[in-house]
Formats: sequence, C-alpha cells, structure tokens
Amino acid sequence: MTGNSPGGRPLLNIFSRYKHAQWSSGYSLSRLFLSFYLMVMGSFVVVAFVADFVISSALKGIADDYTRRFMRGTIMLIEEALFQKPLSEWSELIKDLDTQFSYKLRIVDRWTLKLKPRQDERLDAGELVVDSDGDIIYHRLKQTPRILVVGPFAPDANSDRARVMPFDLRIRLLTWSLIGLFLAIAVWFWVRPFWRDLEVLRKTAQALGEGHFERRAPEAKSRAFNLLTETMNGMAERIQRLIATQKELSSAISHELRTPIARIRFALEMLAETPEKEERERLWQMMEEDLDELDELIESSLAYSRFEREQPEPHLTPVDFASWLSDEVNSLRILSRNLELSIDTNALPPGQRVELDLKNMPYAVTNLLRNALKYARKRIVVSAETVDGNIRLHVDDDGIGIPPDERQSVFAAFTRLDRSRDRSTGGHGLGLAIVRLVLEQHDGAASVDESPLGGARFTLSWPMSQGVTQP
Repeated sequence: MTGNSPGGRPLLNIFSRYKHAQWSSGYSLSRLFLSFYLMVMGSFVVVAFVADFVISSALKGIADDYTRRFMRGTIMLIEEALFQKPLSEWSELIKDLDTQFSYKLRIVDRWTLKLKPRQDERLDAGELVVDSDGDIIYHRLKQTPRILVVGPFAPDANSDRARVMPFDLRIRLLTWSLIGLFLAIAVWFWVRPFWRDLEVLRKTAQALGEGHFERRAPEAKSRAFNLLTETMNGMAERIQRLIATQKELSSAISHELRTPIARIRFALEMLAETPEKEERERLWQMMEEDLDELDELIESSLAYSRFEREQPEPHLTPVDFASWLSDEVNSLRILSRNLELSIDTNALPPGQRVELDLKNMPYAVTNLLRNALKYARKRIVVSAETVDGNIRLHVDDDGIGIPPDERQSVFAAFTRLDRSRDRSTGGHGLGLAIVRLVLEQHDGAASVDESPLGGARFTLSWPMSQGVTQP
C-alpha cells in the first residue's frame, strides 16, 4: 500500500499533521527564543552604551587634561625651534621634525580650523586644545595666525598603506560577539523549560476546550508554572465534576418528572370521562398533590444545583442556638399533624452562642425535620449538645430506621432506599443531599445512626466558632 492509494491517504494525512505540529512547535519555540533574546540583548546593549557614554564623558576631561600636561613640554620645544628660524623655513623644519616623531606634525592657517566655540576661545588664549576624539592637539604659535597640529597619535597615522580597523574597535567587536553568543546560549537554556511548560499547558487547554475534561497537565518543569498548572488542573477537575453533576441531575430530574406528569395526564383523562362529583373532586385533589410534588422537586433541584455549583462562602453569624433552634422547629410544627414534636436543649450551656449561616443552615434543619415527619409514627425529638468545640444537632424519629449498609449513601442525591421510605412518602432523594452540602459549607458533617426512639437519628455537627463571623 502506497501513500497515493486510497488506503494510504489517512496515514499520509496523519503524518502531514504530525510534521506540521512539529514544525509549528519548533517555530513557536524559535519565535519565543528570538523575541526574548532580542529583548535581553537589546536591553543589555542599551545599558552598556549608556554606561560607556557616562563613564567616557566623566573620564574625557581627565584624559584631555593629562594629554595637555604630557605634551606641553614637547610642543613648547617645537615652538621654540620654529621661532629660531625665519617664517619661510618653517615648512622644511616641520618636515624634518615630523620624521623624528612617531606622530604627525604640521602647520595650518587659523581660519582653516572648524572647532567648537569653547575650543576656539581656549586656542586664541594660547592654551593647548585637544579635539573631541582626544587624538589631535592644536596650539597657536604665539600671536601668529598659524596653528601647530600634533597628531593623530595612532601608530599608523603616517603610513601610506590602506588603513585597517583600529585595534580597540576589533577588541570591542570580538567582546560583543562573545557576549552575544554566551547570552544566546544562556537564554536558550533558560527559555526552553518555560516553553515546554507553556506547550504542555497549551495542549491541555486545547484538550479541555475540545471537551476532554479528564485531561490533566503534568507537573511543571519550572517553578514559575507550578501554581498555574495546579490551578488549571483544579479548574478542569471542578468543571468535570460540575458537568457530571449536572448530567446526573438532569437525568434524575427527567426521570422524576415522568411519574407526576403521567399521573396528572391520567387524572385529566379520567376527569373528562367522569360525571360524578365526588370522583371529580378526588381527581382534582390528586392533581393538586402531583403539582405540589412537581413544585417541591423543582425547588429542591434548584437549591441542590446552586449549592453544588457555587459553593458560596458562608456568612457566619453568632446566634443564641437554643432560641434559634426553637424558632426553626416551631415554624414546621404545623406540619406535624398528630405527631409529638419536642425540643430538648437542656444539654446546652445557658446562652450558648453558635456561628452559622442564617440563610443556608435553615435548609438543613428544615429538610431533616421534613424527612422525620414523613417516616415517624408517633414521636420526633430534636436535641442539641456541645462536644469538643462542636455543636451537635440530633433529629430522632420512631420510624422504621435505616439499615446500616445504606447509611453511607443516604446523603447522595436521588438515593432510593426500600419502598417503605420511598415514593409512598413523596421523597425525591434531594433533601438529605442538600443537608450534606450545607454542612460541608460550615466545615461540618452530617451522619445517620440508630435512634434511641427506635427509628433513625440524623446528626449535624459543625464548629461552634470558626473565627470568620460577620458583624
């Protein structure tokens, strides 16, 4: 099978994409290295030139003064030798003297020089003037309009051969080349781990964007990306959990909606065919109960979804716990029918204050009480105590209880136990799941055990004080 055959085309396409990905990765690394290298090298060159300019400016005055002092004696001797001869013989004398020095000597007219105003003043005052390069000295020969020019002092200044690059410039170019090479090597080895981490994060982000939420970024090679990697993996895990929760919630709610909707549809069909008043009233009552069930399901689903999605920070407020608990229980006493609902806070110290979220904790207490009201036969007892800095709230009923092997799963969403604790009592399995989320928000836990009354004992436990109370 060849690459031109129909069967070979997919392999060729995969190979082409692989080579393109390799080229793109190499190109990205080259661009990252080049941009960072140019930035570092450019910054280094600018700093070096500025420093060189500042240092050169500071030292130039010292160097010029040293040159004037060093050459003053020689120039004065040349001047004395010139004035011992007639003006007409100065040219020949300068030529003879020029052969005796390693630097160039010549005489020019004053008007031919183009100097700075400050240099003109010093030259006319009889001082030695050094040019801006520090390589030539000018001296006015007493009161004449003639100027003695000494220099340049370069060794090859009098040579007639083609001039080559100055030695100091060659040293500078070689130094800068070596600095650039070593800097490039250092930048390469410094950038490469960063690029690898960036490439891994890019591929992980791309996979997450394509819906592969199980993908995780491996541990970063460089410390600078450790926190970013942990944050991305935490975000991916959170997204994966939220999506799984939403899928499970949507599937469960869709399943739960079918039963009351089917009952309402059946009741409507029967209502259209039933002329008897009592039967019609019974069907109306059934539909109202199904509508209440739908309303409770939607409200519970929204509350559960909000807690699972947002996990808001608790706004804790210290309250007198015995008084607060009595108010919460009494608000549901109307639903107790013929059941005996009592509160026991004798185990609490007088005036015991407990920190809790006044918005969310009532969800937990209300759902526990509603659960107990469904399954209790005659009696429900709500009690509280303090243990090792925690507040413990117990809700006991004398119902059928919960088997030990099912107590761990009872707080999961849409958990179903045996039929005697299931749809005959109208539950949807969300109330206790909301209780668990509320207690997690308070850094606490919810548990279930056997009750002294013979049924189930649900216990809520959380710290009485967490040091983050709201004013």
